[in-house]
Amino acid sequence: MRERSSSDGANQTTWLILLGFGEQQHLRFLPFALFLAVYVVTVGGNALIVLAVASSRTLHTPMYFFLCHFSLLEIGYTSNVTPQLLRSLLEGGAAVSLVGCLLQFYVFASLAAAECLLLSAMSYDRYVAICRPLRYPALMSTRWCGCLAAGAWLSGFSFAAFTLALAAPLPLCPGSREIDHYFCDFAPVVGLFCGDVGVLWGAGVSISGFLTVAPFLLIVTSYAFILRTVLRIPAGRGRQKAFSTCSSHLSVVGVFYGTLIVVYVAPTDHMAPLLRKAFSVLYTVFTPMANPIIYSLKNQEVKGALHRLWRQLISGQLLTSSSIPA
Repeated sequence: MRERSSSDGANQTTWLILLGFGEQQHLRFLPFALFLAVYVVTVGGNALIVLAVASSRTLHTPMYFFLCHFSLLEIGYTSNVTPQLLRSLLEGGAAVSLVGCLLQFYVFASLAAAECLLLSAMSYDRYVAICRPLRYPALMSTRWCGCLAAGAWLSGFSFAAFTLALAAPLPLCPGSREIDHYFCDFAPVVGLFCGDVGVLWGAGVSISGFLTVAPFLLIVTSYAFILRTVLRIPAGRGRQKAFSTCSSHLSVVGVFYGTLIVVYVAPTDHMAPLLRKAFSVLYTVFTPMANPIIYSLKNQEVKGALHRLWRQLISGQLLTSSSIPA
């Protein structure tokens, strides 16, 4: 066990070693440059979406309100994992305290759960807009949208806190403190503890299953009703417009749940550790980049807002319009 004592010698902090991709140390600069570029694009792209929606009055609607929250979740999600991955690539591993490891897992699990819930809220918004258009202003009021977004954030952090609290009374296992991963995921964290970890495993799997499967079923149900409604619309621009308002969200859902299934649902017990970590990189590093790319390419309103924002940034009008006149 690797320990570092505090200055007074009374307290000791348990340190863990995240091995990362240490076995590929000879290739470290190539993946470092790639992941750094992806991280910059992810954070910059999602931040631009938030700025574009905030600066364009035409995008002050429930759909784009949820999109802003989703972009903020993506920024936090990738920022929780990628910097440590970059550090481990440069150093061949990364030391992290036990508290820091548990905190990283808590933030990771919370934001992932919140994303699932927010995606279901976005699908409900599309369902109301297409299937109940006359009641849309009443059903998707500003207050209700705020409650849905806040509920997604609070539920994610609350359920993750409950899972982590179950680990508090468990003792740490003696021996090596090396974790063959590049971040503190659920399985490596549970592997640190001894005793009756069955309750922790059961609670973690049950909660994560509920927070992923239930929103997914709501998304599928919403789009089943949407499809039925759209097919009743006479072929033409009306049907095309109805489909176009859902295409971006459906693409994000497909990428998000597709990579989630590959990483956490598909059997990986007999898979090489390097391959398991590669799939995790797909989920934690590349998937958050998909959101700004999909919405900037497929959604004409977001594309137009990004063009206007870019022109404002170039001309300096964004700063002058927000300044207070003397």
